[in-house]
Parts: sequence; structure tokens; C-alpha cells
Amino acid sequence: MQAVDIKPDYIAHLLSYVDRKELAPLKIVVNAGNGGAGPIIDLLEPHLPFKFVKVFHEPDGTFPNGVPNPMIEENRAVTIDRVRAERADLGIAWDGDYDRCFFFDARGEFIEGYYIVGMLAQSFLKKHPGERIVHDPRLTWNTLDVVGAAGGEAVQSKSGHAFIKQKMREVDAVYGGEMSAHHYFRKFSYADSGMIPWLLVTELMSRQKKSLAELVGDRMRRFPASGEINRKVPDAQAAIEKAEARYASGALAVDHTDGLGVDFADWRFNLRASNTEPLLRLNVESRGDEELMRRRTEELLALMGGEPG
Repeated sequence: MQAVDIKPDYIAHLLSYVDRKELAPLKIVVNAGNGGAGPIIDLLEPHLPFKFVKVFHEPDGTFPNGVPNPMIEENRAVTIDRVRAERADLGIAWDGDYDRCFFFDARGEFIEGYYIVGMLAQSFLKKHPGERIVHDPRLTWNTLDVVGAAGGEAVQSKSGHAFIKQKMREVDAVYGGEMSAHHYFRKFSYADSGMIPWLLVTELMSRQKKSLAELVGDRMRRFPASGEINRKVPDAQAAIEKAEARYASGALAVDHTDGLGVDFADWRFNLRASNTEPLLRLNVESRGDEELMRRRTEELLALMGGEPG
């Protein structure tokens, strides 16, 4: 048996996604959550112009600071507070195995993964015109708008890494993204990575001389979204059927790629049962009308019933 150190090749691959000469000296709060991301940041650090402010940086499988899952809203406070205290340009937090990364702007505001998908799709289409971009069906309008304007082809896939990776291989997509902060790359064997996305985001910030808030602000105003809302219900399928009976007849489109997707002229929603937990997941978005999005979200939650999950 022979031990092989693949870390140098891995770091070289990560760095191949960006032009380091264009990177600005950003101050970045990085919260590894005592998972696996910390040592990789340490290996990347000598090659980048960034100043890293490291939070819960050392790997520790007992997770003394709590489960590293920034999808849980209360877990974001540490990163938010540190971004504000340090007056950082950007905050990044990972889950334990760092296959997902989550972004916070310079004000400490959490940026939904949905808008990051649009940003990265646009970035790849500038470098690879006309390519295919795979996306999940939960929130779609911003991604479709960005990909269409950039001359790419959007391909929808059922949510989940097994489905996204399979679809990417089928259509040879250059990039795939889920609103759950999973991002997939053709050059990375069509697999997801929590390291490549933040490198690309810093390159975009540097090239365009814009903050993250400026890069995503217009897209958030054009397509305000609820973010994923979880509910524990006695019978998820019955709740989905109830929603379809209520909304389908007046809809422009009804889609069953993953749960129930219903589109109207000025708003849409997706309602699906979790692949991994006993939860019903709701996403709502609108065309430039945040009040409409909020009103329809409350309407659907009342119809679903159940308890917060």
C-alpha cells in the first residue's frame, strides 16, 4: 500500500476556476463550524490576497459549537455578528463536510442560495457561451431569466445531488445549482463543491468592483422569494393534493418534476416532500412584488397546516 498526497492537486484544481491576478484583497469571515473546511482554507490562503477571519476553524467531530448547518437560521448568528464586528467584505459558512457553502454580505445579511445559482450561471455563461445550466424546480424564475439573457440553455432536474449529477452528465452541463447551496461543476466530475462557489463569487466581486449585496440586489428585487419553509404535517401527499386542488385550475402551468410546481402570471410556488426528512417544504416567489409573495406564502401555510419543522 502506498500513501498518496492529493492535496496539492486538489488546491491547484480549485484555483484553476479563477484568475488570481484579478482578485482584490477582500476581508472574509470564514466559519468552518469545526467541520472539514478549515484545513482547506489554510491550504488556499498562501495563494490568495484575502485576509481570512477564522471562526470555529479547527476540525472537531464532537462539534462543540453545535451542528454546522447554516440552513438552520439560528446557526447563522455567529457568522453575522463576526462579519459586522470585523467590517468584513463577505462572510462564508459551511456545513460539516463542506459540500455546501453559504454567503453573507458585508452587512451580515444572509443571501439565499437561489440568487447565488443565478450569479454563478451568469459567470459560467460568460466564459462558456451557449452552454447548459441545470437547476432544481423549487425556485426557478430568476435562474431562467439570467440563463436566457446570457444565451444559455436552462435544464430542470429533480432536487437532490443524485438527480442533479445524473442530469448534468446527460446534458453535459457546465454548471448546476440548487437553492439549497449545492453547486455542481463539470470540471469537478459533475460533483458538488463548497469551495469552488466562494472563489467564483470573490472573482465576480473583484472584477466588477461591487459588493455581494450589489451583485444580487437587483435580482432579489426582481424575483423576491420566501426561502424554503418547512412544515411537519401528518400526511405530506394529502397536503400536496389539497394545494393542487386549490390552485391548479387557474394556473398557467402545473409541474410534477419534484412535488407540485404551480405557475401563475405574477407568482409561483413549489411544494414537495423532503427526500431525507419527514417534512413538507414550501417555496414561493413573485415577479417584483414582495407583498404578493408574502401574502401567498401565508395563504399556502394556512392551507398546509402542521407545525414548523
